[in-house]
Amino acid sequence: MKRRTFIRNLTSGLALAVTGLWMTPQTLFAATQEKIRVWSKKAKGFIMTEKIHKTDQQWREILSEEQFHVARKKGTERAFSGQYDKHYEAGVYRCVCCEQDLFDSEHKFDSGTGWPSYYQPIAKENVAVEEDRSWFMLRTEVLCSRCDAHLGHIFNDGPKPTGLRYCINSASLKFTEG
Repeated sequence: MKRRTFIRNLTSGLALAVTGLWMTPQTLFAATQEKIRVWSKKAKGFIMTEKIHKTDQQWREILSEEQFHVARKKGTERAFSGQYDKHYEAGVYRCVCCEQDLFDSEHKFDSGTGWPSYYQPIAKENVAVEEDRSWFMLRTEVLCSRCDAHLGHIFNDGPKPTGLRYCINSASLKFTEG
């Protein structure tokens, strides 16, 4: 949520409290939901959707232990252990947390690394990137733009046309045929 929007709504909530009307934390949070623009393969275009914010407990209720560890706690599955490493059916790879479209099977390639690899996301708006300095390395982390799930990392050793390799954990993905 953007700081400016949150402060504006917080100020409005305080003003309502002073005047005798009350804005509950749930109402305040609902009023500050951030909208983002993402690509939807089903809609065949861009759509507006809301960012998703959940507690660890709420994520634990819908994810397996491995999915939670990888997607919410920035873990990594063992190389060659994920179900989508050698998976080449036609379809879309979605976020396991929020089901946002992330990667199209047309952009998948065998990198030989043991993780599903793509040379580009379905749309740049559907993923976010940030600096990752864990494990005494400097890498670029790839996240779902809708729910901030950890997906994997991006490297500059991929095939043409982009030269990029989005190295993604299977545990962060959910495949849909089509």
